[in-house]
Amino acid sequence: MTEQEVRCLLKEQPEKGERELFDMYYNYVYAIVCHRLYNVGSREDMEECVIDCFVEVFTHYNPDYDGSLKAYIGTIAKHKAINAGKQLQARAKNQIFLEEENLNQISSDENIEDLTEQSEQTRILLDCIAELGEPDATILIQKFFYNHNATEIAQTVKLNPVAVRVRCARALKRLKSKLLERKFTV
Repeated sequence: MTEQEVRCLLKEQPEKGERELFDMYYNYVYAIVCHRLYNVGSREDMEECVIDCFVEVFTHYNPDYDGSLKAYIGTIAKHKAINAGKQLQARAKNQIFLEEENLNQISSDENIEDLTEQSEQTRILLDCIAELGEPDATILIQKFFYNHNATEIAQTVKLNPVAVRVRCARALKRLKSKLLERKFTV
């Protein structure tokens, strides 16, 4: 379905149009939100932000507007994710701090340096995946982060499974080049 068809559906049958818009752009919005919140929020925080994005679109979007629907949704998603990230960071700062003497009693087997390095590597990897653009970023995230097969991914990105496999292979080559440019090591 094209953007113009979605606009017409939003005018004529708003409920059906909203459902189609949601189905059409859910993965796009989710990728934007994940990119902004992956190191500050939980999966539930990300899903809540995605829903907030669609609520904003449904309540404020004018179907008579002839600009790009995808750009409009992307802008809302970006701003909502930035604001959600700020709120999550502020909430984390406002948590109760342990007294200094209690800190000495806490011990952990986790290596903070390893966790920090792993977090930085994840950030670099996700940045490089996002740079690939759509639908390649969605394909790689669905395949390697959610273990979806080509058939499941094909339904999500509205391609056939063969095209998904080909795009995945090409995207992996491009991702490898981007990671090598950044001197990414595992």
